[in-house]
Amino acid sequence: MSRKLPLAEGKTCRTACARGVLRTGVDENSGELLSSSALKERVGWVVDLVSGMVASLVEAHWNATDVHVLACGQDAGGRKLPSHAWMALRRLGWSASAPEGVKVNDRIVRMAQEQAGRTLRSVKWRADLTCGVLATWPADPARRTAKEWDAVREVVAGGRHLPGGVIKSRTRQIAAFERKHGRLPADVFEAEAAPRTARMLLLSACDGQQAGIERGDDPRRALLRLQLPTRPDPRSYRDWTWVSCPIALPPTIPAGAVLHLPTLRIGRGEVRADLAYTHAVPRTRRTGHAVALGVDWGLNTLLSAGAARLNEEGRLTALGSGAQFRAAGVLAKQHRLRRLSEHLHAKIDHYQRLISQDAGHPLAARHAVLTGELTAVSERRSHLNQALAWSAARWAVDQAIAAGATVIYLEDLRSMEARGMGRSINTRLSQQVRGQIADRMRHLAAETGIAVVTVPARDTSRRCPQCLTVLRHRKAPDRPTAPGWKWAICPDRDGCGWQGDRDMGAWRRIAARGLTHQATTVTDRASGQMVIRNVADKLEAKAVITPAAPQTSRTDRSKTGPTRRRTTRPAPRRRRAPSPTGPSGPAGKRPEGHAPTDRTRLPRAAHRHQSVTTISTPSPRPRPGGSPSSRHRPRGAALGAGFHLHAHATRPRWEIPLPDTTSDTGSLS
Repeated sequence: MSRKLPLAEGKTCRTACARGVLRTGVDENSGELLSSSALKERVGWVVDLVSGMVASLVEAHWNATDVHVLACGQDAGGRKLPSHAWMALRRLGWSASAPEGVKVNDRIVRMAQEQAGRTLRSVKWRADLTCGVLATWPADPARRTAKEWDAVREVVAGGRHLPGGVIKSRTRQIAAFERKHGRLPADVFEAEAAPRTARMLLLSACDGQQAGIERGDDPRRALLRLQLPTRPDPRSYRDWTWVSCPIALPPTIPAGAVLHLPTLRIGRGEVRADLAYTHAVPRTRRTGHAVALGVDWGLNTLLSAGAARLNEEGRLTALGSGAQFRAAGVLAKQHRLRRLSEHLHAKIDHYQRLISQDAGHPLAARHAVLTGELTAVSERRSHLNQALAWSAARWAVDQAIAAGATVIYLEDLRSMEARGMGRSINTRLSQQVRGQIADRMRHLAAETGIAVVTVPARDTSRRCPQCLTVLRHRKAPDRPTAPGWKWAICPDRDGCGWQGDRDMGAWRRIAARGLTHQATTVTDRASGQMVIRNVADKLEAKAVITPAAPQTSRTDRSKTGPTRRRTTRPAPRRRRAPSPTGPSGPAGKRPEGHAPTDRTRLPRAAHRHQSVTTISTPSPRPRPGGSPSSRHRPRGAALGAGFHLHAHATRPRWEIPLPDTTSDTGSLS
């Protein structure tokens, strides 16, 4: 199967990954149908062999000299090392061997060398960062001075654009080593032990002698053929047989995509395949954008987004009033799980101190139970963060598609540190999944040719989007004198007078800054992401949003069109009296509120004002005096209602032109 993809003009290749599952297989020698458990067992034998070889290879070369030789890209003779890790390791003479008495082919050794080479190459950046921090070790590790910050950024490669949190975390690691040993470590290889080996099979390092994949007659299915052992310690090549495994391709893989050999992992009792594929997508542009989507981060209101247009004469206008993605219920659940994991960590550490080295201690069983519970809570937190990241990213990309935007501008908040807002709020701000949302947003936007660019976050919420005047932040629009942070008011009432939600003003500033600075967009060589690194004062002066239509005075009541016909009995926006009780079936009068007519009961979780008990897990304990099957239902929770009833987003309202309804509302007090 050819891996080259024909491209049309304006198209480019994009390699992505989707998840699949190997549920069954057929042994081609014996014709035996392998069940899911049998296939998992045979794949697990190969994973154990490869993992052991990788661990020994990484441990043998876990030092600064070998890592530098591999990362510099040249061998002892001055020749350039190959880009494939397994080929580079073979050029250097770093070989991996199977356990004594076990017979494996050369492709198994390739997978081990590829995984070990990738691990050792990734250490080079951490090693250079640690050496830079050690060379400029501050007098007070907890608080660097401005000169000490400049010194460490000068020594570290790319330190000028490196987030401060990365340097601080490395400083804390070195300080912990110093407190424990009474001295500074020599390098990262002394401060850190060799990393644990991931249990997986990189089939991409193999060729047709070990594995192959091809599509079938059905474009939604593919066939993976690979050699697997028939025993955990194969003694000869006769103990390896070909196994054919059908794979159901996810719907996210296009029919014309080119499939690559997957990476196999074992998780939750099944064999999982990370299916890599290449397909053609529209090419993204760094410059030449006329419509952009600005995205601002928040706490409970996770995302605030809106579109702006750059006209031919250089004037910036907002397209619509924007939208918001609220995930207060999901974030509250994540916050409760974090507190639960901290509590379990404390109990496990206490039990470990009591048990010490006594394997027969009475608390050993409870310690094992708590360890399993902590693992389950950690997995739950990870899955919840992944679901939230995909949902928020999909929403933002859909907003850009609906607005016809060709670029999405994000705040660069990698260096943001939550301080001065209380211990609970600081922790919640620091543990949000902004990085995952940005990565998934780039992944989804690339499918439609939309570029994702990060811009500096300085003064995006501090200045007015229409005149760049420093805003006054208040608690609410009807409390213009109460200090707060949610509502922003421009003090220049004679010339501007804009007021609105703080986040809604921020996305206007982000979109305007991105459009005016798009000529300075660069592509980061290390990550391949598009960024705007600095803000130019000359360009920033032009980054102002002007109203799409001229504002008219409130006293001007001249007629501009025909009078809208009104009914003699208009329906009220909200019922002034509750509706009568409806029948048990779907027929009858419409219930009060905005409940759909095809549902007899609206879950409480669908309400926008969510409390901290929105998606609590029911307790299996029966109520006192109740039946054993009765369970406690927390107030404000819709049990089994699903994830998306707890993440709310306003619908896009993209009308051209749509007047800015918040620019001249005045004070509501």
